[in-house]
Amino acid sequence: MKEPHIEGPATHDDPESCADSREGVGEALTGAHTGSVLSREIRETGAPTPLSEAEGNTIRGRKSESSVGPARSETRSTCGTFLRENREIPASPVVDDAAGRAGKAEGRNPAMHDTGKSDRPIVPTKLPNKAGRPAAEAVEGRGLAKGNTDGQNACRTQSRTHAHSALSRVRQAAAKNKGMRFTTLLHHVDVDRLRTSYRALKKDAAPGVDGVTWEQYATHLEDNLRDLHARLHRGAYRARPSRRAYIPKADGRQRPLGIASLEDKVVQRAVVEVLNAIYEVDFLGFSYGFRPGRSQHDALDALAVGILRKKVNWVLDADIHGYFDTIDHGWLVKFVEHRVGDRRVLRLIQKWLSAGVMENGKWTQSKMGSPQGATASPLLANIYLHYVLDLWIRRWRKKEARGDVVTVRYCDDFIVGFQHRTDAERFLAELRERLAKFKLELHPEKTRLIAFGRFALDRRRQRDLTGKPETFNFLGLTHICGRSRSGGFLLHRRTERKRMVAKLHEVKAELQRRRHQSIMEQGRWLGAVVRGHCAYYGVPTNSEAIAGFRTQATRSWYRSLRRRSQRSRLTWPRMQRHVARWLPPAHIVHPWPEQRFDARPRGKSPVR
Repeated sequence: MKEPHIEGPATHDDPESCADSREGVGEALTGAHTGSVLSREIRETGAPTPLSEAEGNTIRGRKSESSVGPARSETRSTCGTFLRENREIPASPVVDDAAGRAGKAEGRNPAMHDTGKSDRPIVPTKLPNKAGRPAAEAVEGRGLAKGNTDGQNACRTQSRTHAHSALSRVRQAAAKNKGMRFTTLLHHVDVDRLRTSYRALKKDAAPGVDGVTWEQYATHLEDNLRDLHARLHRGAYRARPSRRAYIPKADGRQRPLGIASLEDKVVQRAVVEVLNAIYEVDFLGFSYGFRPGRSQHDALDALAVGILRKKVNWVLDADIHGYFDTIDHGWLVKFVEHRVGDRRVLRLIQKWLSAGVMENGKWTQSKMGSPQGATASPLLANIYLHYVLDLWIRRWRKKEARGDVVTVRYCDDFIVGFQHRTDAERFLAELRERLAKFKLELHPEKTRLIAFGRFALDRRRQRDLTGKPETFNFLGLTHICGRSRSGGFLLHRRTERKRMVAKLHEVKAELQRRRHQSIMEQGRWLGAVVRGHCAYYGVPTNSEAIAGFRTQATRSWYRSLRRRSQRSRLTWPRMQRHVARWLPPAHIVHPWPEQRFDARPRGKSPVR
């Protein structure tokens, strides 16, 4: 009789299907299956799959087929191998006859240096008793697996490297097929990813409604993370309401924030990391807000290069009124479903959106919007505007515009440059209609269409108009049409006056509060403020503004020190020595926009 072989877990280290990648166009490394294999990733469908399929994507009733590529699976599967590893040890050409035994007698490993294929995944555990003639009961082995033989062996330990490699395969699959829907993503949110998300949080961040701080949660960290992971995967996780807080804005108003509880922050950060693997390949090049690897200065460089190198004569400075408070939950879920078919991930997003807000002990239901301050809000906001605005702008520019169009968007604030005024006016009218379909509107005071560019000053002179061309503000910098020393067009960027005044008032109030501290402590704090100001606003053509900020901060510090006593002996020469010791000099930190823009590697141009 035959001794049955034992099925074991597959030796693969990533959550990919063992199905043949040639079965369909929409199938990728993590795609659909062709047999009774528990896939851990993706199936491209027209509608979300049921929860039972989302849990494992199990399809029964068909015979499993081997894979051609290095697709591998983490789950128990019949397409894997029984051994822990596929060691590439050549086998002897003769196994069961006398010559094979003779070769074995000559040495313990006679075929060590032979060239051949790897060992059989399942080998006989009992040899025939009568090798000289046909054996009555020969133990059968299993042939080599047609797929997975050239793949990398499974990692014996869990590590962040293999977790990131799994997400890199998700990213590759998303880039390969733009219409693919990912039906199983929650298994990427494991204990290791939750631990990484927890350690990435700020230790001194304000607690949520539960009052749990970072240090308190770290007391029993591993037990807490395992419990959180178990609740996530069995559906027992419940999102807590956000705690309402307010921070001052540059114009004097208050900006409402929603502070999530610590566990919600951990889960949101982990899920956002998984979803970024999909949406970072979908987002267009001119979208810069809250994206990994992109900053405000990347957006500023792209805008400056677009104005300098493209035919820009008109600029639309647009801002969406109350964007984070007016996001429609229904439309947002529909947009997410275009790429995410995992019902568990969709339910998590719906839980965060409908968790509500706690203010002064009173709970308020959130029917619209996403709370600012939540970890998942920036990604959800980018997904919403990707489908509402970005894709529409790209289509409009290709099919409707008659001249050059330059676009740069940072969250809900975006700049659009046009060559012709007719294009700009038509775009603005159609943009209002487009946003109204999704319950959004442009801010009436912050949205302007102005003449701007290299010919703006000359055209004002031709029309006998006095004054300089209009300016616009973007990401804290005022953009001005100026001239270089040689008389050519030069884009000047200055610190926005409103932000600079607000920051100086904040510095003055803080110095009064720190008046009792020593000069060393005050100098270290004020030096950090000046250094941070120069690190952001230290762009070319802005040296005068950052030097003025340092001077005004010095004067505020001088007045604050003199008021510590009615008989102060602090003179201005002595104050200059304190300033030279503690405050860094105002200097330009950033290169010219063209230099950094051309040096930054990019697959597609951000100015699109």
